[in-house]
Amino acid sequence: MIGKDKATLAPDFTATDSEGRTIRLADYKGKKNVFLVFNRGFT
Repeated sequence: MIGKDKATLAPDFTATDSEGRTIRLADYKGKKNVFLVFNRGFT
């Protein structure tokens, strides 16, 4: 399970932000960040 242990690193991934720009987890390496997901299917 990813994130079970603080020493476990998340795998790098690519996502699209709300403005259509491509972002990668690696772009934020060494910075404090929060990743939020809002599922539009449950409205």
